[in-house]
Amino acid sequence: MNRAAKTTLSTLTLLSLAALTACGGDSGSDADSAAGKPETTETAAKQPSPAEYLAKTMVTTSEVNGLNVDEMDEEFLFAKSPDELTTDKPDCAPLALAMNQLPLGDPRADLTRSVSGHIESERKSGNSYTYITLTSYASGGAESALADVKKAVEECGGGFTAKSKEAESPYDSVAAEKVTPAGDEALGFRSTLTVRDVQHVVHTEVVRSGDTLAVYFSVDGMAIANARPSDAKLSPTVVKAQNAKLA
Repeated sequence: MNRAAKTTLSTLTLLSLAALTACGGDSGSDADSAAGKPETTETAAKQPSPAEYLAKTMVTTSEVNGLNVDEMDEEFLFAKSPDELTTDKPDCAPLALAMNQLPLGDPRADLTRSVSGHIESERKSGNSYTYITLTSYASGGAESALADVKKAVEECGGGFTAKSKEAESPYDSVAAEKVTPAGDEALGFRSTLTVRDVQHVVHTEVVRSGDTLAVYFSVDGMAIANARPSDAKLSPTVVKAQNAKLA
């Protein structure tokens, strides 16, 4: 990860901000079944694992107009697993997970990338980083996880505090916001936090495509570090490109 990304993630940690995955019959049908077995086995062998699917589906630098798509550096994570994160209001836990690049619900596999850089038409986003977390589930798991997020948005408007082993991140408020329809269903929310008497706004979007969730989160870590107010918009280029690969 480049120095700017490390600075951003380190800043978030220091400032308290911040998942793998046949029937019998007569002799004629036995022959048909035997003939079909190699094909069935071969087909099954070609199916990618949940982790392989996510790796293939994650956007790349060339697919987001040259923005930098990087792996996460564990050194600067708010928490390394859901077990390391707690909230003062249990119902708000899905929001804390989503905003800290941690998988929701009971996943089969998950994968996170950070996207940085600038597109001239998106300058209003400032120096925001957009984080993408893709998560694969068994049938019904993605729907359940998204429903938990929706419930949390409705119940946590007054804010909550997330804690990890070494950091604490208080959020002042949470509110639902409209997002462009995508996948089978999608929702968005914004959260505010105050650091050194300066307010910052971060945005999250969750999109379900079948049994896969894409969680997008944006934050301007440099603004937080420099005590400048910020409203970190999600990159439309990143969200659109990733949703297209999940369609």
